[in-house]
Amino acid sequence: MRYVVAVAETSNFTRAAEKCLVVQSALSHQIARLERELGARLFDRTSRRVRLTAAGEAFLPAARQALDAAERARAEVAAAAGEIRGRLAIGAISTVAAVDLPSVLKEFHLRHREVRISLRTSPSEELTERVRQGALDVGFLGLPPGVRPQGVRCRELARGELVVVVAPDHPLADHEHVNVRRLAEETFVDFPAGTAGRAHSDAAFAAAGVRREVAFEVTAAHLMARLIRQGLGIGMLPAAFVPELADLPVVRLRDAPARIEHLIWSRHQPSPAAAAFLAVLGIGGEG
Repeated sequence: MRYVVAVAETSNFTRAAEKCLVVQSALSHQIARLERELGARLFDRTSRRVRLTAAGEAFLPAARQALDAAERARAEVAAAAGEIRGRLAIGAISTVAAVDLPSVLKEFHLRHREVRISLRTSPSEELTERVRQGALDVGFLGLPPGVRPQGVRCRELARGELVVVVAPDHPLADHEHVNVRRLAEETFVDFPAGTAGRAHSDAAFAAAGVRREVAFEVTAAHLMARLIRQGLGIGMLPAAFVPELADLPVVRLRDAPARIEHLIWSRHQPSPAAAAFLAVLGIGGEG
């Protein structure tokens, strides 16, 4: 099953064998043996490409779940002997500011060097779904007031508000405060429509009864800052995050929309690695 997943992820038998640290002939032989046992071909092979068949598409999710379960079982055995190992999958919005995530990861890594860590940046709603499905162990979200993640355990981390970020030569750069109605004439760089990050600023303009133009939609805050720096538009970002953009002027909003950062994790029993990470954050896994 591990070989099947590797081929599916690389679309190439040679690269899959390298990833699994085996010779290609051994990997091909084992996959062919599995196909005979299943009575179905898992891959269509041509001289140019390898892709999953319909049977392979059906088999892949179950194979991944089985591999995850096997890894979880090994991690549980190691934890019983006092050793934390396995995989820790973390998701975070690009503007996370309630915790210093690199510092937390450093502390965790120094305590548990056998844990493999992956970090994914995505919108809040995608992170919530991935934690709910078990693809991520924990997630750091930013949501408007009154919106609470569903189907997961949750801890509120911090509350804050949005501020306006502009280019150094923008006419608003020397302003201390501005109201939302004044910003309606500006061109904006913002997160994609429909995301929680975008909902904060959209709600502010709706409350003010004005419309605005969003000319650029981006998924990462630092890319947003680069576009703002080039004078392509202005943006609205969390006040707690903007100190990372020291060269960009910040203007306070008189009617600033609020924002809440949350930590989420699965309703199910966390893996030993996830439980250890929650402990570093001062959380014992309670709901």
